[in-house]
Amino acid sequence: MQTIRHWRNQTEASRGASVAMGNFDGVHRGHQSVIDLARGHGAPLGIITFEPHPREYFAPDAPPFRLMNAEARANRLEKLGVEWLYELPFNAELTAMTPEVFVEEVLVKGLGIAHVAVGGDFRFGKGRAAGADELVALGKKHGFEVTIAPLLHHDGLEVSSTAIRNALAEGRPEEANEMLGHLHRIEGAVIHGAKQGRELGFPTANMALERLHMPRLGVYAVKCDVLNGPHAGSYIGAANLGISPMFEDRKPTLETYLFDFEGDLYGAHISVALVFYLRPEMKFSNLDALIDQMKIDCGRARELLVGAHYA
Repeated sequence: MQTIRHWRNQTEASRGASVAMGNFDGVHRGHQSVIDLARGHGAPLGIITFEPHPREYFAPDAPPFRLMNAEARANRLEKLGVEWLYELPFNAELTAMTPEVFVEEVLVKGLGIAHVAVGGDFRFGKGRAAGADELVALGKKHGFEVTIAPLLHHDGLEVSSTAIRNALAEGRPEEANEMLGHLHRIEGAVIHGAKQGRELGFPTANMALERLHMPRLGVYAVKCDVLNGPHAGSYIGAANLGISPMFEDRKPTLETYLFDFEGDLYGAHISVALVFYLRPEMKFSNLDALIDQMKIDCGRARELLVGAHYA
């Protein structure tokens, strides 16, 4: 997959794709249905998305809400067979474009799209002035086809990033994963922590959680993919998502202990999937009690994860 970060100065190879367009936060089953409608049409499969997320641009001080950072989104889209990722800058220039100008300058002159698929709730143009029906009309005017994907439902509820956030916030990763169509993952670089886990006999790979929606704090059974470096591969383990109440208060982090692993992961990029929620964070009377509970957590996580299906 090749990533393009502007609509101007495209090569002949990067123009003419059949694209799905939207924010694709989470790349859930609803997003996948839009992407499926963009497949074929005698053209390479492309995605038009935006960075930062429009909601971040307009409300930078609002609480974090994203299910995925840009890296995780790109990795998931590549797994779906996307050939061209147009990760367009969401900035003052783009937000000032009327729907007609956006179509003319970005879709037609810039990217030369052959076809575009969007969800039924897609909005675009200055002030979110236009929707999917207006895009259909503009497509006819400028010579490209538009396909609109219906909204999907799961157990009577609309599949949406909001519903997935709610499930994660309530400690129901299995339900979130069902709506996603894959495991919810947190991706990024392994950073240095306080090394308390190492001192307790459970060395962890630590990750920051900046700009991401916070799942329920607690202990999870996880699958971890190490994406680069000498230890690249897939592992299972247990992770604490939170502030480690036995120690000083700090920003929430994800601390992952990998079973049957030896090595140094500092600086490596990893992808940690929350598979099962085990328990909330707890403060113990002493470190021995904490270690005993960690052994119980790891045993339960291993039991749940062995033979489980991963995506």
